[in-house]
Amino acid sequence: MPKATGRTGSSAKRGKTPASVPFRAADHLKTDAERAAYLEALLEDGDSRVITLGLRELAESVGGMAVIAVRTGLSRETLYRTLSPTGNPRLDTLSALLHALGLRLSVTPAGRDATR
Repeated sequence: MPKATGRTGSSAKRGKTPASVPFRAADHLKTDAERAAYLEALLEDGDSRVITLGLRELAESVGGMAVIAVRTGLSRETLYRTLSPTGNPRLDTLSALLHALGLRLSVTPAGRDATR
């Protein structure tokens, strides 16, 4: 009887571990509704670095920085810099990005009285 190794699958038979593939959100964001839900979840998190990198994923989901550059009129270099881990998009840049992605920013009450 063969010795049990705990491995399964054909790659285990060859003694190799299958290569992992990094997760890319852009590969799964196909519709405007999915992109909006993704951005909304990032905004709920509240970390501006996560939001900036999420905007970069959204740009990749519609064809990349070149496509967004054409749609916004901004240069690819500006977009890469703005959407880098240290980037900090200005409101006008954010507005242009959202418009190019088919999204818009809206504000709703947070569920607490702001006068307190």
